[in-house]
Amino acid sequence: MQSKLMFPRSIRYLLAVAEHQSFTRAAEALYVSQPTLSQQIKQLEEALGVQLLDRSGRSILLTDAGKVYLHHARRALAELDEGKRAVSEVEDLSRGLLRIGMTPVTEYLTTSLLDDFGARYPGIMVSAMEMSQDHIEAGVAENAIDVGIAFTHTPATDAWSSKIEMHTLFMEPLSLAVGNPHALSGQQTPVGMDVFEREPLVMLNTHFALRRHFDLYCLENGIRPRIVVETNSLSMIVQSVSLGRLVTVLPTTIACTQSTLYAVPLRPELPHHTIALICSRGEYKSPACLAFGRLASEWNFGRCPVTPETRSKPCPRPELCNREKRSFAGDESFIAAEAAMLK
Repeated sequence: MQSKLMFPRSIRYLLAVAEHQSFTRAAEALYVSQPTLSQQIKQLEEALGVQLLDRSGRSILLTDAGKVYLHHARRALAELDEGKRAVSEVEDLSRGLLRIGMTPVTEYLTTSLLDDFGARYPGIMVSAMEMSQDHIEAGVAENAIDVGIAFTHTPATDAWSSKIEMHTLFMEPLSLAVGNPHALSGQQTPVGMDVFEREPLVMLNTHFALRRHFDLYCLENGIRPRIVVETNSLSMIVQSVSLGRLVTVLPTTIACTQSTLYAVPLRPELPHHTIALICSRGEYKSPACLAFGRLASEWNFGRCPVTPETRSKPCPRPELCNREKRSFAGDESFIAAEAAMLK
């Protein structure tokens, strides 16, 4: 048997009749005709299969069933009103949830972005998860996460390429990272690529884009690197290199901002790589997701590029940094989605 729907309007009509104990006065208070009011109450009683009002006396009173029903109806209306307020709060970004997937590399590079977002939108809960790029792409495509940040500008596989899109945040150079006790620590002149065949390396495993980029570069240049440790933990890499025996390849920003590491320039340079924002293609984007995209663009323009020459401290005047504005700010597809959400 098909269930019948109880609409809030009918419940509000019942509340008015119970309050005024009169169809006439209730209709006047609601600015509706009395026949309309009576018809709505009758339909509600038919849907429930019980009589809610006692119409036998001069005053219209609730039956026992009506009193029980009205108790629950008031709670239901209160929840509906609360839901309406909650929707408004989500739209104006005073509450909500943002689910972000990050690789170990981008986690280090964009921590300040997450901190800026939390400061600007303190009512939005941020759930940040560390995962590989493959899992980020799957998570965005399947709506398990809202947005991802990856160390690449192309999908890791073709499986999700039709369901996700990537927006460039910035280009990041790579450097050789050594610990302060290492013999190369403090060296300012570039070292050659033969260092990869001479020095023992600790690297992320092949599930991560940084490692795949490094392997491809070595293959193209005939380099046989001495990789002695593989891991899925960037923290382990940083700690291992800090001891002084092992070296690694890291984004220059990470190598320069870790007090226990020293970034050594390479000649020829390793290719610069893209840090990209991953989001769903043509799907609904929550207000929090759109706000994060806008802030990511602003954050990128205020982000001071770090090089081995500038060493470890952030630029105190990032507004003076002269660099090319990246494509995310002018990304028409993302801006179009944002505009549609704001209509």
